[in-house]
Amino acid sequence: MIVGTAGHVDHGKTALVQALTGVDTDRLQEEKARGMTIDLGFAYLPTPGGDVVGFIDVPGHERFVHTMVAGASGIDFVLLVVAADDGVMQQTREHLAIIDLLGVRRGLVVLSKCDLADAARRAAVVADIRSALVGTILEEAEVFPVSAVTGEGIGDLRRLLFEEASRFAGRSASGRFRLAVDRCFTLHGIGTVVTGTVLSGTVGVGDSVVVSPSGLAARIRSIHAQNRVTERGRAGARCALNLAGDGVSKEAIRRGDVILDPVLHAPADRIDAELRVLPGEPKPIAQWFPVRLHHAAAEVGARIVLLGDEPIAPGGTAKVQIVLESPIAVAAGDAYVVRDTSAQRTIGGGRFIDLRAPSRKRRSPERLARLEAYAVPAPDKAVAALLDTPPRCLDLGAFARDRALAADEVASLVGRLGLATFAVGQTRFAVSSMRWARFKRDLNAFLEAFHAGNPDLPGIGTEKLRLQLDPCLPASAFAAAMRSLARAGQIELDGAWIRLPGHEVRLAAREEALWREVEPLMAGSARFHPPRVRDIAGELGRPEAEIRKLLKLAGRIGMVHEVAHDHFFLRPALAEIVEIVCNLAAGHDGQFSAAQLRDGVGSGRKVAVHILEFLDRHGVTLRRGDLRRINKHRLDLFRREGDNGPPAGDPGGASSPVGRPDFKSGRGREPVLGGFDSHSLPPSS
Repeated sequence: MIVGTAGHVDHGKTALVQALTGVDTDRLQEEKARGMTIDLGFAYLPTPGGDVVGFIDVPGHERFVHTMVAGASGIDFVLLVVAADDGVMQQTREHLAIIDLLGVRRGLVVLSKCDLADAARRAAVVADIRSALVGTILEEAEVFPVSAVTGEGIGDLRRLLFEEASRFAGRSASGRFRLAVDRCFTLHGIGTVVTGTVLSGTVGVGDSVVVSPSGLAARIRSIHAQNRVTERGRAGARCALNLAGDGVSKEAIRRGDVILDPVLHAPADRIDAELRVLPGEPKPIAQWFPVRLHHAAAEVGARIVLLGDEPIAPGGTAKVQIVLESPIAVAAGDAYVVRDTSAQRTIGGGRFIDLRAPSRKRRSPERLARLEAYAVPAPDKAVAALLDTPPRCLDLGAFARDRALAADEVASLVGRLGLATFAVGQTRFAVSSMRWARFKRDLNAFLEAFHAGNPDLPGIGTEKLRLQLDPCLPASAFAAAMRSLARAGQIELDGAWIRLPGHEVRLAAREEALWREVEPLMAGSARFHPPRVRDIAGELGRPEAEIRKLLKLAGRIGMVHEVAHDHFFLRPALAEIVEIVCNLAAGHDGQFSAAQLRDGVGSGRKVAVHILEFLDRHGVTLRRGDLRRINKHRLDLFRREGDNGPPAGDPGGASSPVGRPDFKSGRGREPVLGGFDSHSLPPSS
């Protein structure tokens, strides 16, 4: 159990901890000289049962409230210290408000310096304390008189803490590991050591961790938990971690960082949250109100963006979006506190809801309904609510990461709810079993209707079909779902087309006979530079209009592609060209020129340029000056029939919460004119 002090400056918090533990937590020379706590202090007290009670002593001066928040964020039991000679003071009320906002639900009030007050004074101060506690989580707390000078009440208080520690069940060790750093230092012969309270999960010697938000990788060399050497640290314990790794140093890690499981490294800088404004705030919180946000040991500048129509009145509660000046490592459900930018007063606080808040349409009814679902505390109930809210699909991996859920917790959740899931690289999407069954029925019915109305088309474009179905899955999840249905034989995939099994488009007998004459002229060694319409017509002695009509029809069916005017390529040949383009890009630092493609396909420069302009139009290649890059999101466009897997090395297009791709313009993702792609239907003849 971690016990923390709170209270006004010079009310005897440090003296109380020393009387209970025998440890003077004022360790800095300036603290000794000024007789005032400036930084966090730590002490430990063994219990008769063999456990250890940890103490966090916080500063009481108004200039160090930010340090007090850093210490209070990790405590299980609070000792609100009020001096009998001074009574309730400004920082007493502010510390009490912070404890209330952070949700510390267990504690008592210590009436200190009782040697300086008679019975009447004590009674008057206790009455003031009772008045101050009204409406807070300590409203029913016991007031315990002590004196660190005479020893009055110290023994009884120590025994009471032992009883509380024996009843304390401890925090759940489920979830992935997180430790909020409040100190970082170097010990001779040991190396870099960080200390803090473990917020969730467990960690062992030898485990790999990440320092977030910087992303510095490290390894655990040794652990002290509750001031004892151990092999593992767990949630709720004060731990000292000896870290090793490239770049790990005292200068590379600072207070406010979080040591965590590598899976959890996804710093957030725009967070939707619930904000409760303290009743004593002088005016309502308006749009883009500037604050200092405190989470665990981190402090960062931020702005409050209202999600409602009216300012938040003092004493009111509302959902807001918090836009941070720099990203921090947090988890959904964590408590936070906001103070004014001049560090004079605490404004309010609450809980984080969604760490991936959108910057646009954040107040739309759909988004607010989604936010209500995210706000449900229980993970299984939150997932059920999210899957019942448009778009009725959930990135399960991101949900688990943002709530620090372990893999076994996610597996249990999927089993209990009976979810249908689709893996896209490291991303895992989920829909409810009921909606998945309905999705498959709607898919089959839609394809049947489409084939009946378009018998001459080989299928429907992937993106057009995706937008017709409910739930409207993300593109990468939809592709994964289609691949799973194709493996089950329920549909067939042909590049960017989707069709029902058995659906086949054939040319009429007369056109089929002519095609048997035309195809050999476009295949073989001429496949990368096939003859144009007029050349084919001259070779076969047929009218140009007849050859053009046949090739247009073959293009509509998907047998050929019109790369340039009257210049058609066989579909398998274009698939080969796409593979050549990919190999050229891979062998030349991700980019290539028209001359390199000319040499790769053995055609003239003019034909190579026509091919590249065709690929540019369909977003397969992205042009920058005279060079091109590959757009991996469009490689399914001209893939050979039967090759339905994702492109090599492509995780399905899921974006990282930390990094972003090179190309941010979105070029190559929009439907293009003059051709078909995976975001539209093939062109009409």
